[in-house]
Amino acid sequence: MFKIIVDRYCQVLNLFTAASLAVMVLLVFGNVVMRYGFNSGITVSEELSRWLFVWLTFMGAIVAMQDGAHLGSDTLVSRLPVAGKKFCFVVSHLLMLWVCWLLFKGSYDQVVINWDTTSAVMEVSMAIFYACGMVSAVSMAMILLNKLWRLITGDLSEQELIGVRESEEEPVDVPAPLK
Repeated sequence: MFKIIVDRYCQVLNLFTAASLAVMVLLVFGNVVMRYGFNSGITVSEELSRWLFVWLTFMGAIVAMQDGAHLGSDTLVSRLPVAGKKFCFVVSHLLMLWVCWLLFKGSYDQVVINWDTTSAVMEVSMAIFYACGMVSAVSMAMILLNKLWRLITGDLSEQELIGVRESEEEPVDVPAPLK
């Protein structure tokens, strides 16, 4: 059930990312045309594009976390026995959960500090800008906790114990669980 929810969530994030990228292209291209062709410009173009870029980067990181598409090296882990792979899996996931906490705490502090501060052009709260860190930290932590839970319950395959995959490989589709 959790996998279905996360897959749908990642589909929404992919749509958001694509829409953000399209809006950024239109804003920047439109601004260039307006500046060179009509000696004017779209005032919010630069600031909104920057905000969208930051948000799409963080949302894309969530999808990459779910797909196992972040950079990594499996040279050592892939050669370990199953017990070693499990140990490395738990340690790496606990470290990533700690980093998620640091990201959440830092983003939360920035949201609180900038709650009443408005952006220069759009004049909206800067807390929205920094909230992307909180959203991504919570989302990634949920994905990591789910994978740890699946390891504990025996629903994680040996292939999934290796946290990275080659870019040419197909996404892992949850093969037979470990016993």
